[in-house]
This record gives sequence, C-alpha cells and structure tokens, in this order.
Amino acid sequence: MMSETISGGHLVAKALKAEGVDVIYTLCGGHIIDIYDGCVDEGIEVIDVRHEQVAAHAADGYARITGKPGCAVVTAGPGTTDAVTGVANAFRAESPMLLIGGQGALSQHKMGSLQDLPHVDMMTPITKFAATVPSTERVADLVSMAFRECYHGAPGPSFLEIPRDVLDAKIPLEKARIPKNYRASTKQAGDPEAIERLADMLAHAEKPCILLGSQVWTCRATDAAIDFVRALNVPAYMNGSARGTLPPGDPHHFQLSRRYAFTEADLIIIVGTPFDFRMGYGKRLSPTATVVQIDLDYRTVGKNRDIDLGIVGDAGLILAAAAQAASGRIDNAAARRKEWIEELRAVETQAYDKRLPRQLSDAQPIDPYRLVHEINEFLTEDSTYIGDGGDIVTFSGQVVQPKSPGHWMDPGPLGTLGVGMAFAMAAKQARRDKEVLCLFGDGAFSLTGWDFETMVRFDLPFIGVIGNNSSMNQIRYGQAAKYGEERARVGNTLGDIRYGDFAKLLGGHGEEVRDPAEIRPALERARESGKPSLINVWVDPDVYAPGTMNQTMYK
Repeated sequence: MMSETISGGHLVAKALKAEGVDVIYTLCGGHIIDIYDGCVDEGIEVIDVRHEQVAAHAADGYARITGKPGCAVVTAGPGTTDAVTGVANAFRAESPMLLIGGQGALSQHKMGSLQDLPHVDMMTPITKFAATVPSTERVADLVSMAFRECYHGAPGPSFLEIPRDVLDAKIPLEKARIPKNYRASTKQAGDPEAIERLADMLAHAEKPCILLGSQVWTCRATDAAIDFVRALNVPAYMNGSARGTLPPGDPHHFQLSRRYAFTEADLIIIVGTPFDFRMGYGKRLSPTATVVQIDLDYRTVGKNRDIDLGIVGDAGLILAAAAQAASGRIDNAAARRKEWIEELRAVETQAYDKRLPRQLSDAQPIDPYRLVHEINEFLTEDSTYIGDGGDIVTFSGQVVQPKSPGHWMDPGPLGTLGVGMAFAMAAKQARRDKEVLCLFGDGAFSLTGWDFETMVRFDLPFIGVIGNNSSMNQIRYGQAAKYGEERARVGNTLGDIRYGDFAKLLGGHGEEVRDPAEIRPALERARESGKPSLINVWVDPDVYAPGTMNQTMYK
C-alpha cells in the first residue's frame, strides 16, 4: 500500500490553517502557486491584489483588526522587494504577520535563477525572524517557528523564503512535522513588586495622567484600561490603535489637553508607546513628574528618557493588578482628583471652542478642518476609520474620534503612505458587518489606488474620501519654510485629478465635492451605494495642519 504524499505548498496551507489564518493576500508568481493549491484544499481564501506592497500592508492590517497573525504570499525577487515596505511598516508598528516569499530552486542555488535575490539578508533587519526553508519535510515546522517568533516580546513580522523545488516536491505525509500546539501564553503579568510601587505612586499622586498606546489594543486590554481610569479617576489620552478605548464624551476621555497635562502632571503613566519622535523622545514630559512606562518589550522601557519605574508585560494584566492594588488602600486619592479633572476639561473645552469655527467653516476651497469634522460627525459606533496621508490625516488626528475600540487604523511610526487601500481591504474582509471609512491624501491614494479595483472585484464596499489639494502638502510646507515660496513647489505638486471619475471607471461609486455643504450628502450617498466609493473633496492647498507646521524636521 502506497503512503499518502503531500507537497510543500500544501504543507504551508496546513500550517497556516493550524495557526488560524483564514485568508492570504498575494500577487501571483510561478514560484508560489502550489501554496494556492493547498489553500483551496484547506478552505483558506486567496485575495489577489495588484501590487505586493498592498498584500503586505493588508496582512499587517488583518493582524491589527483580528488579533490573529496576517499572512502575505509573494513571488521571488521583485515580488519580495515590492513587499519590503509593508513588512517594514509592520515592524515599526509591532504588528504580527508572516511574509512568505518564493525563491529559485535549491538545485539552482547561486546559478543565477530567475528572480534570485538574497531575500533573507534583506529581510533580517526588519523582521523578528527570517529564514530559508531547507527541505519539504521542514516546511510546516518553519512556518510554525516563524509565527512563534512573531509573538516574542512585542509582536512583529517574520519572513520565510521557500525555494520552488521545496514547495513543489511531494513527500510521504508521515515524514512531515506539522505542529499544531506550539505557542505558550504571551501574557506576562509584570513584576508584583513593581506593581505595588505603581500602586503607591497612584495613591500619592494629585495630578496623574495616563497615555494608552497601541499595545492596549494589541493586548486586548480595553476593559482593564477602562476599569483602571475609572476606579482611580485618572484622565486618559489615547494614541495609535488605542484610540476608541474610551468613547468620546466619556468623563475620562481627553484629547486636546495632552501637552498641558504632560507639563502639569505629577505622575505620568505611558502604556505601550515608545519615546520616539511622536513623544519628542520623552522631552515633552515634565522633568519633575514621576514617569512610569509599561511595555511588552524590555528594550523600549527607558529608551531616550530616564524613568522612575518600568514594568515589562501585558498591558491588561498590569493595569488590572495596579488598579486592584491601589483600590485596596484606605485612600487611593481618586476623590481628590476632581479638581484636576475639571482643570483639564477646561483646557480641553477652550481648545475645542477655539477650533470650532474652522470645523464649521463654509469657505471655498474647503477648509480641511471642515472635512474632518464632517467625517467625525458621520462615523457610527461600527465605523472603522483609517487615515492614509500626510497633512490631511494630521488634521484628522485632532478631530476624528472613533467611537469603539479597535476602530482606528493608521500606519504607525514608520509614517508609510499607501496603507489605506490595503487596510480597508483587510478591515472589511475581516469584519464584513462593519463600515469602513478611509481618508486619503491625494498623494497617498495615488501610491496604491489601483487596488480600488480589487475592492470591487471581491465586493468589499468601503467609503473612501480623498482630501485633494493636488500637492504633497506636508512636504510643500517644509520647503516653503526652508527655501521660500519661490521654491515651495519643487517636486511636490500633483495634477488636478478627478478621483471620483477614477472610482466609476473601476466599477465603484464616485463623486466630486467642492462645496462644504455637499460633504455630508456625498458621504450618505456613498454609504447607501453599497459599493467601494471615492468622494474627491477639493480642499484648500494653502491651509496646513498645526502638526505639519510643528514638525521638527523643518526646524
């Protein structure tokens, strides 16, 4: 009796299925097609895109939305190099995904085979794990190893290259190792002694605040974070994927008073956010405040700025333990913080009132503040918001507030343009019952906009809004500031493109908007269309976001 055989591509699919992966994002190539054949047998959906960068970004986005690792499969050489940007973005954003790249046959190693490149050498600096699969017997084993490394410390991407003859070869099934139970719990509860120290700090703090960063969502620590700020009466600021942890209007939800709080607070707790450029490398925190940093990665704690206490571990477990320890004290200072909360709320209200006339402006060309205000008013509790752009998305960061956790997506600290279409694809594919709205800059959209057709082809309706100023405006501002207006438009000015017509050309819904009063009706029509849509909103090119004007690279 002949033993059952299995190919390398089918072993890949079995390993992906064991990990819970139910979709791969890909662009076809002769090196990788046996993986598709395996995915068909395993019931894994194959979504083929028009550029490998989109495949990698979509795998990243899928991981962020679902909490499961994403997977992109690309061919060798230019297929893999096209995906480098998506992997690098996931690396800086701490997103767990696996990129599988093709490679020439082992039998042709170093002979100059088609699309042969040193992929592992290229990917090693931007992944947590990168390796070549040396034999068909090891295919599933290496896939499981790559996924396990994705969750070592703070999450991140892994890369595997699989030579063509390794993928295509068939071996007896009993010779293949197919791991099914191979990952330990990644939830570290933090040092109990350090948590007691944090509880003491909280009990003595008069003016504490907490910044909830992306790891709050990564750890699915929403409930623990909410319980913490409410039990101890601590004002909370949110960035990255943690936006939406507290809904707008919550008494502990703050946004516009962050700089004031970081200057005046006596205790600042930073959760899952590095002291990188977004935090002024730690210099934006009061030098006299007690600073606590909680992070999944030991290497992030205390980097660029001294701290008073660092705790490594899962944000949810640490916040829950600290809340319990502090709440058990006779006086945890929660009641005494009423005046501090009111002080911050006054600063918050003043900032909002100052900006409100711009948000309601009837000016033409349209003030970007009016556009992002209309988007914020339009979003529902089930709307996932995605920002993909420079200046226009900087405006939205001040105004747009997701109403539920896990409903905000941005590239993260790499600042990658072109993520929007891929993130929308992943968000809608993973949660088909939820609305997806993506705000693009016209420059960002043009990088990966052809995958609008992929959204049409796979029936993934979403609402796309382009803030069109026919410029790479964030860079234009810096050039004007450095070199004067006469050189402000070198290398950053785009054509006046009617992107609404582009959407129609590809089978979607499209509109052009020049009157601010037409923004909301156009959004409603896009929602009702049930199609992928683009609303091209012509915004004032001579208005810049405060965040653009304050960027340190221009000073």
